[in-house]
Amino acid sequence: MNLQVTDDRFAFEQEAYPSCSAPTASRPTQAEVEAAVRTLIAATGDDPRRQGLVDTPARVARAYREWFAGYRQEPSQILSRTFDEAQGYQEMVLLRSIPLVSTCEHHMAPIIGKAHVAYRPRSRVVGISKLSRLVDAFARRLQLQERLTQQIAQTLFDTLEPHGVAVAIEATHGCMATRGVNQHGIDMMTKAWLGDFATDAELRREFLAALPLPRTN
Repeated sequence: MNLQVTDDRFAFEQEAYPSCSAPTASRPTQAEVEAAVRTLIAATGDDPRRQGLVDTPARVARAYREWFAGYRQEPSQILSRTFDEAQGYQEMVLLRSIPLVSTCEHHMAPIIGKAHVAYRPRSRVVGISKLSRLVDAFARRLQLQERLTQQIAQTLFDTLEPHGVAVAIEATHGCMATRGVNQHGIDMMTKAWLGDFATDAELRREFLAALPLPRTN
């Protein structure tokens, strides 16, 4: 199959990476992406020219723009608009069960789960939708769950400067459920504590008790 690499590099990148001002060697053209997908299809033993697969490379390219949209965002900017009308509220603000879709950087398999994000404001609060957007901006990248948890917590802590931040993520990993040990129904839990949450055990217990987690007797 003879694919022509044309001058569509810049046009593709402007669509997929609107923050880019110029093309870079690290980001391939649409044609190069589709050629790579055809190679992977052929590696499975199937024929990329088969009718059902002819349009798959273009569909995969579009899907990658969604799955990895986090690379086109600056997470700290999501929290740039804050409010100081909370009248000194300093108790825990908790957003539970934020849907999380990410991709494991080791096998590029899906990570599906939920994030729980809390902070104790010092003087500023942020719109609750921004917490969800923050999770999504970091999740939609090639990730490790441990790093993802810490990135969300640290960005919230550095940007809002609250008394403390807590983040917990529970997720299933496709690389474990669909290959290797092939074990299903297993969740991985990671947590990050900053500020008051790192020093106050009672505050951590309050956070964990508020989460919709399975309880054991």
